[in-house]
Amino acid sequence: MLGDELRAGLDGAGAYTNFQDRVTATRMALLDFLLVARNARKKVWGYGAAAKGNTLLNYCGVRSDLLEAIVDRSPHKQGRYLPGTRIPVRTPEDMIAARPDYVLILPWNLRQEIVESMAVVREWGGKFVIPIPEPMVLS
Repeated sequence: MLGDELRAGLDGAGAYTNFQDRVTATRMALLDFLLVARNARKKVWGYGAAAKGNTLLNYCGVRSDLLEAIVDRSPHKQGRYLPGTRIPVRTPEDMIAARPDYVLILPWNLRQEIVESMAVVREWGGKFVIPIPEPMVLS
């Protein structure tokens, strides 16, 4: 394992400094995307009330003025709010009724599964967005 770390350049502070720079760039890019969408009067909802997405939203300072709601299939999360951000967690049916312009996929490692299961979003012209490593609108 030590050999793998050395080959990856993790033996000095530089790798961690660069990591901080990338994290900051991700934060700024996500905020920029959400602000541009809001200023264009586009509706943005999130998908997935998992811990990693909530951590990202809290780090970025995203609140319900930039992300209207989060959709989660778990009835245990629906009707509640994400910790810190206080963004409401709603049902997939609520999102379908609201027809947002963008759906920000917060468990980005599951993007293919989510895009397939929520294909209805594309029927009204909605687009999926992946936040990591920088916001990318899926075509």
